[in-house]
Parts: sequence; structure tokens; C-alpha cells
Amino acid sequence: METTDHHATPPGSPSDQPADGPAHAHRSTGHRSTAARGTARFIDVPGMRNLRDVGGFATADGGRVGLGLLYRSASLTELEPDGAAVLAALGLRTVVDLRSAEEVDHWPDRRHGLDFELVSLPTLPPFEPKAETAVTSGNPETAAGEIESEGSGDGEGSGEGDGSGPAPGLKVMYAFMADTAGPPIVACIRRLIAPGALPALVHCAVGKDRTGVTIAVLLSALGVDHGDISADYTLSNAGLGLDGPPVYYLDEHGVERRSRPVHDALLALFLERVHGRHGSTAEFLRQHGLTDEELTQLRKLLVVEAPAD
Repeated sequence: METTDHHATPPGSPSDQPADGPAHAHRSTGHRSTAARGTARFIDVPGMRNLRDVGGFATADGGRVGLGLLYRSASLTELEPDGAAVLAALGLRTVVDLRSAEEVDHWPDRRHGLDFELVSLPTLPPFEPKAETAVTSGNPETAAGEIESEGSGDGEGSGEGDGSGPAPGLKVMYAFMADTAGPPIVACIRRLIAPGALPALVHCAVGKDRTGVTIAVLLSALGVDHGDISADYTLSNAGLGLDGPPVYYLDEHGVERRSRPVHDALLALFLERVHGRHGSTAEFLRQHGLTDEELTQLRKLLVVEAPAD
């Protein structure tokens, strides 16, 4: 499996990073999308969560993102044989796994005879152990919990606070991803535009944070309106049951942690940091090595003519 080889110093405590999101909101441009709305977008496959088509969204040039070309989901580690039979109908040729090597070792994707190329492209770099930080996980949600536990001095972390906004540790991790995730996002795009790579699926552990920012950058580079990008991003809360009672999971170290919902403010923080440093998501990709020819090829493969009114 292909992996990225990039290393970084772990992020610090929440106080080391901006506490708030962007200073100004993105404005809707009013382009019409043909994507199914809300929970109607979910595809029911036994043993898979949060699976949906990334296509159907209108683009600024008057086209739309094609359906049946790119999907996003949680991992395939719980895929069942009957689910594999349903998944086969999508005709996947490539599956890009954004999880860390440790996560993949603990919870490998299941194929059940499905024939696709499995590509490992971790979003977060392997962390170099540092005495001053507790961050060890390549899962941003687990890393956020480690940051919060370190800051609070207990095993639970500061959590969601009053529930009105994102947890402070996730703010740190989204800022960190904006600073470090450029190379793996470019590597992901290069896999998607390789000959014969589509249809493709992009996933991480549950398909909300690492997958969320990767798909957001891709859709933004295609010219999809921010409102549609944000709606797609936050739909993961419904896909994972995070819009109800608390949901818990065991991390790769066997520690039980609460899974936190995604918030518009997290995606806005990520994109504002990207735009503030690079001007646009397209320039962000260029500055991490994506060529204009590759960006054109991405648009050629994923953007189709919009249906007539």
C-alpha cells in the first residue's frame, strides 16, 4: 500500500492555537445543486456507516459534480458479506484510506472478494514523541481528546463544554490539519485522477474529520459553493448518530472516548486558515505540488454538464 512519508511535531495545547473560527463568513453564490438533500444522500450498506455520493453539487462554471464517481464513508473494517454484495454495485476501483498505519493495523478494511486498489494515505503525519505533549494518535478526534486530557489533568478532557460549539481539542487539530494535510490531500487527488481510478471511495475511521476536510478541499477546488460544502460536511452527524445521545468508541490504544459531532465552525476554521495562507484552496493545492494540468484533469473527470432546466 502506498503511504505518505511526512513527519511533524505534535500540536500543543488549545491555548497554542486560535480559539475562534474565521473572522468573516463565506457567502453563498446561489448556484443550483442537483445533489440529493439531507439523509436521502446516505447509501445503506450493511457494515458501513456514513456512506454517500459526493456528486450532484453545482459548480461555479455552471456544471455539477458527477454522480457515481466519488464516494465518502467510514472505514470498511465492519463490512459484512451481504454489505460487500451491495457495495459491489458501485463498481469501486479505488479506495483511499486516510487513517494512520496504527489504525489500519488494528482495524483493516474488509474486502469480502471486492476487487479494488486499496491506497493508504494518512492525513496526519506520524508524531515524533515529545515530553511536553500527550498527542500520539493519527486520528484527529483521539488526538483532540489527548490534548484536552493533558490540559485538564484528568482522563476525560474538557469535552464539548456547554455543547454549543466544537471541543477545544478539535479546534487545535483542525488548525493543525490546515498546516500539515496539504501533501496527503494532493496525493489523494493524484490517485483519483490516475487512469482507471474512478469510481473511488475516500474514507477515514468514521468519515467525518479527515475525510471531511479532504472532500471539502476537493469540492472547493471544483468550484462548489461553500454552503453546499458545509452541508455535506455536517451531514456526517446524522450518518454517525452524533445528533442524538452521546456516542462512545474505543481508540487504537483501547481507551474509551466520546465521539464529538462536527460543526460548521471547525470547517470554517480549517478553510479560513488555508485561505489566509494561500488565498484559495486551488492555490493551497498548487503550493503543495499539484500542477495546473492535474487540477484541470480533476475538473475534467469530476465535473459534468448540468442538466437542463
